[in-house]
Amino acid sequence: MTTNQQPNSGQPSPNFPVNIPPNSPQKTSWGRWLINDWTMFVLKRLGQSVVVILGVSILSFFAITKSPGNCFAELRNNPSTPKQTIAQLEKQLNYDKPEVVQYLLWLQNTLSGNLGVRCQGLAPVTPLIVERAGNTLIMSIASLLTTWLIAIPLGVYSAVKQNTWSDRLIQIVSYGTQGFPSFVLAILLLMLAQNTGWFPVGGMTSIDFAELSPLGQFFDISRHLILPTLTLTLVSFAGLQRIMRGSLLDVLRQDYIKTARAKGLPESQVIYVHALRNAINPLVTLLGFEFGGLLGGAFVTEFFFNWPGLGKLLLDATREKDTNLVMAGLMLGTVMLVIGNLIGDILLKAVDPRIKLDDME
Repeated sequence: MTTNQQPNSGQPSPNFPVNIPPNSPQKTSWGRWLINDWTMFVLKRLGQSVVVILGVSILSFFAITKSPGNCFAELRNNPSTPKQTIAQLEKQLNYDKPEVVQYLLWLQNTLSGNLGVRCQGLAPVTPLIVERAGNTLIMSIASLLTTWLIAIPLGVYSAVKQNTWSDRLIQIVSYGTQGFPSFVLAILLLMLAQNTGWFPVGGMTSIDFAELSPLGQFFDISRHLILPTLTLTLVSFAGLQRIMRGSLLDVLRQDYIKTARAKGLPESQVIYVHALRNAINPLVTLLGFEFGGLLGGAFVTEFFFNWPGLGKLLLDATREKDTNLVMAGLMLGTVMLVIGNLIGDILLKAVDPRIKLDDME
């Protein structure tokens, strides 16, 4: 009996299209690189951040505009200032429009990169904010690095030497500095500088700063930075040291640490490889919050040491009801807080792969 059927050779018939499986590398290699759990997590968090920033901007703007008066109140109370001049300035800064229109115009300008001008002198806000925020970041980052470099080793040492005289001494110092008001510490350090002449009394630079070489300018700013950094560090390191100590002590009591010791692993390996890696998780989360608070956590220190930072500028702007300047500072702080939280979550996932991204949303 004859048949027209061809033997099955295991190859697809040329008369039918070849379907590529959905997970084929030729089709989805770029897709897997562009679209994965990390990108979806970041995009989702960025979408949430836009809502948060928009909500903060609305609340902040109307809290400023709803309070009595505006930045031209002093000019209006001055009889020598022509009313026509005040009306012209208010029209130039959109103060003559309804508050909702003012906000929409501010939002439109901000999204286009224009932060507006100050009420006093009509100076552009952007260069001033960038300069003052940079000065604050110099002091805050120096304090953050110093605090962590001191607190983490002390916390680890206290946990390893628990209940020894050195551990008790560190805890006494930590409790004492944590409860010490920052402004009192700043005053004491200023008195020390005045009586000894070892450090500059205030400011960020010396009078002859412009005449110094680049290296000389670096050391001049560093010298002015010592007392503000010392103030912030002494107040901040205690809490961080206690968190590190408590977290490491909790990890050292876990069963897998006992197992590692029972296997005869060196104590240094047990502590610095196995225990410290898991004990660092709370500090990674805290690092994100501290990054977000870099611009707002040094106001008292800026005030006492006459440091030309963002805190004092925003306080003066709030008193003057300078809407553009206040909003620029608040939005910058909000954006840094959002970025800091995102960085903290990413670092937490990096150091502890057991954490699922869905749990951090």
